[in-house]
Amino acid sequence: MSSGRLAPRISSNALRVLEKRYLRKNIKGMITETPEELFSRVASDIARAERRYGDNENRQRWEDEFYNQMAELDFLPNSPTLMNAGAELQQLSACFVLPINDSMESIFETIKNTALIHKSGGGTGFSFSRIRPKNDRVKTTKGISSGPISFMTVFDAATETVKQGGTRRGANMAILRVDHPDILEFITSKADNNKLNNFNISVGVTEGFMEAVKADREYELLNPHGGDVIETIPARNVFNMIIELAWKNGEPGIVFLDRMNKNNPTPHVGQIESTNPCGEQPLLPYESCNLGSINLSRMVRETKDRKTIDFQKLGATVRSATRFLDNVIDRNRYPLDQIKEMTVANRKIGLGVMGFADMLVQLEIPYDSEEALEVAEEVMGFVQKESRDVSIQLAEERGAFPNFKGSIYDTKGAPKLRNATNTTIAPTGTLSILAGCSSGVEPLFAVAFIRNVMDNDELVEVNPLFKKIAVDEGFYSEDLMKKIATKGSIQGIEEIPEKWRRVFVTAHDIKPVWHIKMQAAFQKYTDNAVSKTVNFPKSAKKEDVEEVYLKAYELGCKGVTIYRDGSRDEQVLNIGKVNRAEDTGTGEEASGELSPGHLLTPRARPSVTVGKTWKMTTGCGNLYVTINEDEHGPFEVFTQMGKAGGCSASQSEAISRLISLSLRAGIDPKSIIKQIHGIRCPNPGWEKGGMILSCSDAIAKALERHFAEERPQAGAKVKKVAVTASKKGIAGLCPDCGGMMEHEGGCAVCRGCGFSKCG
Repeated sequence: MSSGRLAPRISSNALRVLEKRYLRKNIKGMITETPEELFSRVASDIARAERRYGDNENRQRWEDEFYNQMAELDFLPNSPTLMNAGAELQQLSACFVLPINDSMESIFETIKNTALIHKSGGGTGFSFSRIRPKNDRVKTTKGISSGPISFMTVFDAATETVKQGGTRRGANMAILRVDHPDILEFITSKADNNKLNNFNISVGVTEGFMEAVKADREYELLNPHGGDVIETIPARNVFNMIIELAWKNGEPGIVFLDRMNKNNPTPHVGQIESTNPCGEQPLLPYESCNLGSINLSRMVRETKDRKTIDFQKLGATVRSATRFLDNVIDRNRYPLDQIKEMTVANRKIGLGVMGFADMLVQLEIPYDSEEALEVAEEVMGFVQKESRDVSIQLAEERGAFPNFKGSIYDTKGAPKLRNATNTTIAPTGTLSILAGCSSGVEPLFAVAFIRNVMDNDELVEVNPLFKKIAVDEGFYSEDLMKKIATKGSIQGIEEIPEKWRRVFVTAHDIKPVWHIKMQAAFQKYTDNAVSKTVNFPKSAKKEDVEEVYLKAYELGCKGVTIYRDGSRDEQVLNIGKVNRAEDTGTGEEASGELSPGHLLTPRARPSVTVGKTWKMTTGCGNLYVTINEDEHGPFEVFTQMGKAGGCSASQSEAISRLISLSLRAGIDPKSIIKQIHGIRCPNPGWEKGGMILSCSDAIAKALERHFAEERPQAGAKVKKVAVTASKKGIAGLCPDCGGMMEHEGGCAVCRGCGFSKCG
């Protein structure tokens, strides 16, 4: 370690995430990098941009400063920068928007470009609003248009295929203007939670539509191909449908397109049609943005027995981080020439924050209070001003962003800017795990929760700030921590002083309107947008959702995403005992359903089962897949490798055991097939009907063939059980590690391994 460099402040949990997702590995999958070497790699690479502007003399100083701010966890850039800077890929941006025009050529060119971006670790946003509506006549082919939603399914399938081999999941945002003729089909496109799972969807709402909603008037639906009015429909009916579906399963969200374009810094270049996957980064077609977040939990100092915001440290961190992100633009290797051209012309960066809830706790300020809103505005106003001042300074050193002339900043006497935008509040699921802080500007999700570490072992994880206070004030006990973990909240627990019950409010203690008030407070001083989830209890009514959507419009937000607890198949991090349920004798475990706060208990194995064996040809030899059923339906899978053995046989056995466990727990077989279908190995096999890509793929195809057959009477029961499992399904389990997932910022993240549904 060079002189002046600090040792990384990495927790054991953060180290696990780094090892799984960020540290470099050799061809055998062995880790070849330490956290210190990761931060050195990134800092060195980003500091190389200084040479471009003739500042080679200070390059080492900036490299050391960049390293220290990451090692101290004061600032972290977005995941692609941590993964790829100084590595072979060198793709450093998190988010992209690609255009889709109304032609087959444009649509499939965009699908190709999407695959390239997902392969490089980025997420993509699209507007499907230019595609002509369903059943519209296509003059060139004399055919009939299938409409935008049909093409969304093609994008979804392409994403599903590409993400199999990447280091991050491909994630998409689909936006359709509220005045598109197919808007009702779009609003309901994710009513079935098994469809479009690689997309977040949001309705692009206009000012005219919102005014029509408030006045209970009709509004026009326009054919994007020519602009003809197709029909007029009641705005309130459409708005109610959005509310209904959002209440039902959290989607669609809404984005206020006119408001985003009102703040578009370069209207002379183009109009904003879409955002990145979580909605916080409005971008022009072919534009990308690199993001980073400052850890506010590290920006508090103690003076005379009270804690205050350390604005001196915060200012220094903002200034260094802004320079870092501007350098990223020059060090980036863009997946497409058009993206490089547009990104370099506007030089947008998105500096945000995380750990805000931790900062409030240290300041002893409840999240749902006017004082907290004042802190939000003060902190974000400071971050925006300091970052913009650096942008002015960098413009003097390096030149303004090329599209400055004609931009909203190009006024008489105004200083030039290096960056068209400076601030964005992104979801920081994985980054906040690395930094050991609360996510983004979200409240605490829980004060304590239980993590299963072995079959029957439970580990109670307690918020470190709460644990310290409990120990210092003498009310800490293991039993109390378990009690809190079971409940999730400390409200109503009399052993805890009322003062701390008020300070340690969690996402589910807070009324939804306070979530949107906080989002609006940060939005006031954010150039781009704010990623924030408005949490609702399961008991919330549709009128409650409507109130928040209208409040978001009234308070100046650029969009809104809500989540009602328990409203999706893939339920998020549940609070409560997460070990197996005791056998209550009720028989609910046999159906594969969850009892409140518990995981599934697989049904017992009968003495006799009946099934079939399928012979599958793989590159390692014949694989015999036996699928057995009991009176409830599909029950277990056995595999036997023919003449081969070794690793192939042992891996197939492990996969079949896990599939059997899942089937006995009542998991929908379609979900199992989806997870293992298409996995590739170096030795594919061929048989009649197509290629077998691997042993995993062979098992998936055997399951598909088994369920495609006509079922006996027991099969009817199979289907009934499968549907029940899908609806009530295994709640919040991470597909990578099996841990519980937490919903935040329009996304879901596992705090055990760092897996994120949004990449």
